[in-house]
Amino acid sequence: MPLLLDLFLTFLKIGAVSFGGGYGMIPMLTDEVISHGWLTETELMNFIAVSESTPGPIAINMATFIGAAKGGFLGALLATLGVVLPAFIIILIVAAVVRGLLKFAGVKGFLSGVRPVVVGLIISTGAILFLTVVIGYTKIGNPVSFDWKAAVIFGIVAAIYITYKLVRKKTFSPIILILISAVLGMFFYGVL
Repeated sequence: MPLLLDLFLTFLKIGAVSFGGGYGMIPMLTDEVISHGWLTETELMNFIAVSESTPGPIAINMATFIGAAKGGFLGALLATLGVVLPAFIIILIVAAVVRGLLKFAGVKGFLSGVRPVVVGLIISTGAILFLTVVIGYTKIGNPVSFDWKAAVIFGIVAAIYITYKLVRKKTFSPIILILISAVLGMFFYGVL
């Protein structure tokens, strides 16, 4: 199958079955991208970090970046279209009938059942990112390489967030936390 068609169909599949937004799709995206051999696990983690820190939804950013890396501009366009198209169609359909659907117990049950799964997927994504980036754990049997610099950055950012939330009773801006992390990364990894 040609690469561009494969990019489109793969991201169409991811977009069609991923519930809970971009973080919920990361486990499936990881499986697909690595099984296709498009990126290594380290490259994928870097793409996730860049996607997280750039404006826009992480799912669209990931599709665009991976598509561009593998197929240039057309690859980015097709991967992005693939991941967006299912949600766009579903939203159009749901918007047309939403008021009538929410009164049915089956729809309420479906939504109640999906929420815990989405939370679990987001938690697992965070745990996998933490294990990969800070602990250096990628597979059973592989040696771990603890990254103390990443652990310190994580600790500083977590302390800032928790302290601010406790003192000010508000959440800290994720954008500022990302900027703080970037500056700390440049400092600890020798760029500054």
